[in-house]
Amino acid sequence: MANSEAHGVVIIQGFTVIQVKFSERSKACHQLYLKEHSVRESSSCKPKDRTLFVVGVPPYCDEECFKRLFSDCGKVQHVYFHTSPTSDPPVINRSKYFPESALVKGFRVAYVVFRSPGSIAKAKSIPFEKARTLSTVDHPLLTGIKKWKQQYLEVGAGVDTRELQAEIEDFMTKFDQNQEEELQKAKENEGVPDEDGWVTVTRHGKNKGAPRTEVHEKRINVKEKKKRKEKELLNFYSFQLRESKMEHIATLRQKFEEDKQKIALMKQARKFRPY
Repeated sequence: MANSEAHGVVIIQGFTVIQVKFSERSKACHQLYLKEHSVRESSSCKPKDRTLFVVGVPPYCDEECFKRLFSDCGKVQHVYFHTSPTSDPPVINRSKYFPESALVKGFRVAYVVFRSPGSIAKAKSIPFEKARTLSTVDHPLLTGIKKWKQQYLEVGAGVDTRELQAEIEDFMTKFDQNQEEELQKAKENEGVPDEDGWVTVTRHGKNKGAPRTEVHEKRINVKEKKKRKEKELLNFYSFQLRESKMEHIATLRQKFEEDKQKIALMKQARKFRPY
């Protein structure tokens, strides 16, 4: 692990480490790892000379929080959150009842887009000793029950059932279309080797997997139990056949020995009679 410290800046494997804490009363600090976003081809939403890549973002951080966090480095235009690193454009969720923040769980990565390229160097030179505060008195971050209460008041109270039903139907229509496109693409690629000669095995073959439902599990258990009984019965009959064969062989051997004794007695009792 390559570590370096210069003027209070801690750098680990190319990432500048900064400390943040939830509020002024917080004693424990959390570390964020950031570096300049570098890709082969720059995108319009994430230009590589003005985008900061941040790892280890807590789930309660929002765009306003990050804009305040890096405000002294320069003007922040956009903040994009992802569950994993990607250079693709962010998916903008227009849903009123299912916000994007509710779908993303756990720690995330963030892409902070500055207005000026010089802001990247300022962000990378943030000293490690001074911890930055995420939730302030003027701009508090809501968590726990307070956050759920606010979401309920904004979304849950006064729900228009018709509008919600229309949004669900629209989502399911798009979902079915995507599933059909994936199915057609998988059928087209089935059995077709790639450049290296490898054939991708898909789940859309002739033998489709059965759904692992409770009813299906019961059917499988009944079939397995029946097979075990048939196997035990077959083994039982096989045991009887082996026993009968062994008894028959023993009887033949005993009869053979008796015949030998009879022949020996007949030879001893035989007399010479020339005429």
